[in-house]
Amino acid sequence: MSLQRVIAVVPVRMGSSRLPGKTLMPIAGKPMLGHLLDRLKLAEGIDAIVVATPDSPDNDVVEAYTKSQNVSCFRGDEDDVLSRLLGALESEKADVGVVAFGDAPLVDPKIIDEIIGRFLKDGGYDFLGNDLTTTYPPGMEVEVFKLSALQDSDTRTQDPRIREHGTLFIRQHPDLYTVQNVEAPALLNRPELEIEVDTNEDMDVITAIVEHFSGRMDYSLAEIISFLDASPDLVEKNTHIERRWREFRA
Repeated sequence: MSLQRVIAVVPVRMGSSRLPGKTLMPIAGKPMLGHLLDRLKLAEGIDAIVVATPDSPDNDVVEAYTKSQNVSCFRGDEDDVLSRLLGALESEKADVGVVAFGDAPLVDPKIIDEIIGRFLKDGGYDFLGNDLTTTYPPGMEVEVFKLSALQDSDTRTQDPRIREHGTLFIRQHPDLYTVQNVEAPALLNRPELEIEVDTNEDMDVITAIVEHFSGRMDYSLAEIISFLDASPDLVEKNTHIERRWREFRA
């Protein structure tokens, strides 16, 4: 086990503009957030998980569900995601933060462990993630960073357009931080596949994947890709969706 305390933080809220309430929408009988938490619990490099949700009343249900899953919940500012992430990680006495996004319920725990392992072994990174450029399928994003880097970024920007995207200031400033992208190996380099949830079409795709692997939570990205390659009609369902994160990523 690492001497550094590694905490996964999950920023989620009920007020999605395109698919309100998606955080707790059922997928094969379980809320979407539950699928993500189950996947995160399989990652051996994570010491604890904290869900970071806004302090508005409509997110009380998120806190209640999170606690029912024996996971900590931190409440913070709805729009200032940077401060919400920071508060959540500090509440868990983190040394290293791992962001897992609430709209990516099927993120592969093996990828999480690989990136955490590389981050800890090297020791020189402030930020290591696979979302500076898109090589993995969207929905497989993992960001690992020093808490001290996030604390520093908190003092350097008050721009709400930057703060609403959490680690964006760090990612945009390789002049201030040691930042590195993790490229997908050839087998997993499938950026055209969409395994995230912004719309009902995305929910259809995720539901089909979960139902295909019914009874399992440990299926890998490679297995998901094999299933999608055998299901071209399913893949076509959500390839046309506009993704807002694209403006911040190559």
